[in-house]
Amino acid sequence: MARLKFDPEWRTTLFTLVLLSLMVFLGFWQIQRAGEKTGLAAAWDERQSRDPAPLFEVWDEPAAALTYLPVVATGEFLADEYFLLDNRIVGGRFGYEVLGVMRLEGSDRLVLVNRGWVAGDPARLELPAVPPVSGKVEVTGHAYVAPGTPYLLAEQILEPGWPKLLQAVEMDKILPALGPLSSGDVFPYSVRLAAGQPAALTVDWQIVNVSPDKHRAYAAQWFTMALVLAIFYLLRSSNLWQVVKSIGREQS
Repeated sequence: MARLKFDPEWRTTLFTLVLLSLMVFLGFWQIQRAGEKTGLAAAWDERQSRDPAPLFEVWDEPAAALTYLPVVATGEFLADEYFLLDNRIVGGRFGYEVLGVMRLEGSDRLVLVNRGWVAGDPARLELPAVPPVSGKVEVTGHAYVAPGTPYLLAEQILEPGWPKLLQAVEMDKILPALGPLSSGDVFPYSVRLAAGQPAALTVDWQIVNVSPDKHRAYAAQWFTMALVLAIFYLLRSSNLWQVVKSIGREQS
């Protein structure tokens, strides 16, 4: 029976170690992401089982308590003052999410209400026509606390006039624009309308953009590639294949 010999070449070894470490890291990262997405979905299901809370009652609650919390608000939308969240794709079509500004009944408080998606001009030559909302309305939705810092292509600067285009909801940039509209407080997070509510447009909120199962599948792919690379390296740097064949001949 042939004896196992190992004769590694340093450049091949270095390349394999770097690539193998990267693949294993990406595999565990995908497992971590799967856990995060599972937690988000569980938090959504738990919060949505609750009755909507009047927004003014949870106004000062911390972000953790508000995430996905069902809320109800009554007030009037400002007619011409709203924001357009740019580059929102639904069903392969370009468009915007419309963030209306609602003044709560019996106060001067304001809240940003995400009415959902509206189709836009793919050539970006003109902004979409957004159906107005007249009079006092009661709407139900959930508080949306964005996970982490939004990715921006460039620093966000709001131009004069209305509507105002946004890359992402950054309250520190939005508050100066809302200041002249009200002397009251502004709710620190947007409220996403539920489907079928007054003022709702196209509403299809994606709580997780990639399912936990898909993350686990990605992890399995990375670990499989790492295993294949390790086997290839062993075969390349040793006489393992000859040893296996010699064992097979002896057994036969």
